[in-house]
Amino acid sequence: MATFPPGFLEEVKARAPVSDIVGRRVKLTRRGREFVGLSPFNAERTPSFTVNDAKGFYHCFSSGEHGDVFSFLMKTEGLSFPEAVEMVAGMVGMEAPKASPEERRRAEQAKGLREAVDAAAHFFQSQLRMPAGREAMDYLKRRGLADATIERFRLGYAPADRMAVLAALRREGFSDEIAIEAGLARRGDDGRVFGYFKDRVTFAIADPRGRAIGFGARALGDAQPKYLNSPEGPLFHKGEVLYGLDLAREPAHKAGEIIVVEGYMDAIALAEAGFPNVVAPLGTAITETQIQRLWRIAPAPTLCLDGDAAGRRAAGRAALRALPIQEPGRTLKFALLDGGRDPDDLIRAEGPQAMRQALERATDLVEIVWRDALAEIDPTRPEQRAALDRRLHDLMKDVADQTMRRHLTDEFRARLRGLFQPQRNSDSSGGFRGRGRDAGFARRPAGRILRRPPQPAGAAGAARREARTLYGLCRWPSLAEPWAERLASLSFTDPDLDRMRQALVEILADQPAIDAEALRATLIGCGFDAAIHRIDDASKGRARPSALVGDAADAAEWLDASLVAIERIQADRAMLARARAVSDDDEMALASVDHDAIARAREVGDDDTR
Repeated sequence: MATFPPGFLEEVKARAPVSDIVGRRVKLTRRGREFVGLSPFNAERTPSFTVNDAKGFYHCFSSGEHGDVFSFLMKTEGLSFPEAVEMVAGMVGMEAPKASPEERRRAEQAKGLREAVDAAAHFFQSQLRMPAGREAMDYLKRRGLADATIERFRLGYAPADRMAVLAALRREGFSDEIAIEAGLARRGDDGRVFGYFKDRVTFAIADPRGRAIGFGARALGDAQPKYLNSPEGPLFHKGEVLYGLDLAREPAHKAGEIIVVEGYMDAIALAEAGFPNVVAPLGTAITETQIQRLWRIAPAPTLCLDGDAAGRRAAGRAALRALPIQEPGRTLKFALLDGGRDPDDLIRAEGPQAMRQALERATDLVEIVWRDALAEIDPTRPEQRAALDRRLHDLMKDVADQTMRRHLTDEFRARLRGLFQPQRNSDSSGGFRGRGRDAGFARRPAGRILRRPPQPAGAAGAARREARTLYGLCRWPSLAEPWAERLASLSFTDPDLDRMRQALVEILADQPAIDAEALRATLIGCGFDAAIHRIDDASKGRARPSALVGDAADAAEWLDASLVAIERIQADRAMLARARAVSDDDEMALASVDHDAIARAREVGDDDTR
């Protein structure tokens, strides 16, 4: 991943007021020293989104989103940090520095290759309008594509004469070696160089910034393979690219959702039918890298697949790829079309409304994993039920995010209990009668308040956990970025520490590269000197977690576990609030709620040393 000198980042931000970058997407109105506008993250009627150029940040009160010009582009356009930096730098006439001669060489090489691919795209587009490209144009017209769509997606035709594209590139000043490296030509066994694509409709493939980096191509005759992509090279890595992302990114952000289809023509047909937020992988199963790129744009992309056996298998593979990398708030949905039809067929036969209905009926990721796992066993046989249990357990071990793993495990455990537990006789009120932990969830008559509500972890223990967490974040501020959203959504039990948490979130958002010493000085300058002494004291003593003074890897592991514990404390307090409204007539339900609260209190108690 690219790195940039801090001085360069500050210079870019100094030249690019936040209001200029944000104002390209949000209509801003000046109000005193700030600008205000409607949130780009939530639908709202009253402006809650503010921009402060003097402090160099934006803040959205409705969603809690906060950051600088780079994070705004990352959140609204799905860019990575290096891509956002390069985009803002380009807007203000600066070029991102390369840290080494090798990086500078690679950047110059990539620029030359992109220019060659762009020249080839122009050539292929021109050939589509020539007599030699008539068959290719007829094919596109039969598929119902308008001229404007053909132009917008940069569709073209690679002539049957393999030397034609080479001749065009040479006229533009590109050598044969550049053409080969860009994936536009190849060298035969006899040493001769010739074009890579022959007698095919071409689909220009762009990076997220709209720069051509390669091609997909469909044969017009019987040539195999039917679809062919540019070869892997310095510029083109098909497992990292999504076709149409440059055009779909902005409408996807506005809609809050993005659709993934299987092929180029499906993506183009949906875009023309009124679904501009659509992309496609490049003829292969979707990869983890592509899923992560989709998640930068929308929290729950919808994979639209044929409903036949092959489509269901593809859905299962995609679900298993996404499962280990799932994070809170991020998932996949699956729209499996009836009758084995693809999206283009469905729209032609029944119109765009049928496609919208299919998307509304999309199945979630958990259901796909559960369905596939269940299909492999005979639930009437105990050893097969045990195999299903083991299968789900093994899948959960691979989920990296601890919070996600816990909730997924709870979900599958609940499904297993519902599937395998013996049916119980129901009483007249609709509740179940039986023994065990799950037995007491009869319906409760409304009216009376619980006599003894469950108690969350003690206030002293919770405050000590919160103080140690803040100490760890102050000692290792470079580790805080992955947990920024979690920190912003928490509410500490101790008011002073909670105010320090909020200040910490804002400081780290404004100064992501701040070091530990500067962070402490900034917090003291904001009036948190007493809180600093408290967290220092909490980190000392016999029960101090060793991870807090260990290396960064130990600290990261401890901090993640500590945040999970604080989230549980917060959940327990919410449980307590709900429990106060529950009647005491169902003692078995009360015992179950009590049991969960006690178990969690033990988990997040004082013994957090390592």
